[in-house]
Amino acid sequence: MNILFHGAARTVTGSKHLLQLRDGTSILLDCGMFQGMGEHTEDLNEHFGFNPKKIDHLILSHAHIDHCGLIPRLVAQGFNGQIFCTAPTMDLARILLMDSAKIQEQDIAYSNKHRLKKGMPLLEALYTEEQAIESLRLFKIVDYHEEYAITPSVKFKFTDAGHVVGSAAVHLAVTEEGKTTHITFSGDIGRYGDMLLKSPQIFPQADYILLESTYGDSLHKSIGPIEDALLDIIKQTCEIKKGKVIIPAFSVGRTQELLYALNALELKGILPDIHYYVDSPLSEKATQVLMDHPEVYNKAVNKVLKVDANPFGFKGLRFVQSTEESIALNDDPTPCVIISSSGMAEAGRVKHHIKNNIGNPKCTILMVGYCEPNSLGGHLARGEKQVMIFGESYNVTAEVRSIKSMSAHGDYEDLLHFLSCQDPRKVKKIFLVHGEYGVQQHFRETILAKGFPVVEIPYQHEKIEL
Repeated sequence: MNILFHGAARTVTGSKHLLQLRDGTSILLDCGMFQGMGEHTEDLNEHFGFNPKKIDHLILSHAHIDHCGLIPRLVAQGFNGQIFCTAPTMDLARILLMDSAKIQEQDIAYSNKHRLKKGMPLLEALYTEEQAIESLRLFKIVDYHEEYAITPSVKFKFTDAGHVVGSAAVHLAVTEEGKTTHITFSGDIGRYGDMLLKSPQIFPQADYILLESTYGDSLHKSIGPIEDALLDIIKQTCEIKKGKVIIPAFSVGRTQELLYALNALELKGILPDIHYYVDSPLSEKATQVLMDHPEVYNKAVNKVLKVDANPFGFKGLRFVQSTEESIALNDDPTPCVIISSSGMAEAGRVKHHIKNNIGNPKCTILMVGYCEPNSLGGHLARGEKQVMIFGESYNVTAEVRSIKSMSAHGDYEDLLHFLSCQDPRKVKKIFLVHGEYGVQQHFRETILAKGFPVVEIPYQHEKIEL
């Protein structure tokens, strides 16, 4: 069989890995959207590098946009197979893909107004809400640890990856000419001792492993200082400078972690008495999905639930629904905290909040997760003093802060822990995906030192025979 790496190859986003079997069966692992790749983003998302009509099956690791965001486009271009995922992943994908389509159409309309004035060609959205609805009809739920036969020669099962609600590592057993090959795709690996979720689970011995490597050269801080850092930033910005804290945060995972941390501050009686806005209709729905699946909670959250029925709600919290309410926040000078998607500040309402507050030295833009280097969030996190927003240049006079330890991705110790259930001598090859190339080169040496014989870093569209 062959494996082709059509996304998240020497980059973080756009996860797409294609298995081609000798009998002609094609199985796609994830179908994610590229994000924050600068001028190349549009082209990368428009062209898969393969014919969607020739894909037989799709296995989805989890519902983040960089793993599922191009599914409607795949279906619109001819894919008609089943899409296998866990129940929480399907719940999240339903709301996330619909939101993605809506945001694209809104942002395209906004950009086209400016392009029309400048005589530039107009843009089209990658897919519509109708196409997103059509793709959802192909989803099929497979429970954790259930062995499912895609074909007589291909079986797979999910184990909990601990990354976001419903996230899974995928373990395939492929039989060709009487020989069975075991392939593990990690998806995204969460943290051992995560703020909300159970730790990643052990998995069967694999011959080949596709391993994410986002933080392959980093160590995260413990959870305690996250609460302390949030409290310090809110006090400094809202109580002393009388400004706003703008937090770009992914609607799935990061927003819920922020709400949980802020709720913890309220339980301690030290949360500042101001307004806290979650300006993302998707975030409220995603929070509800997490509350609907308490089976994913770790022991610490279950302990909190004994004294607080809603670990994501607290005094002063308000979910913003309408566009009009969102716009009104920009005209209100009252100190507040605004949590809004997207996490890389590349699209959605947060981009407008940043545009309207980036020139105010009283305000703070708080980065709480990974950003592609070419994304707006990446430029801000690097401390650049001038950035482009909606095609126009803005001076950065607002304070930019970061809490780098707030990540749903495991650091290199977590990734090594994930691998620790494997006998290195039996693993023929590890492929590093979902990471920046420099980070992957460093992490490759770390893995080799643990006794794994071969570690490769595939490039975009590379084809490798197993």
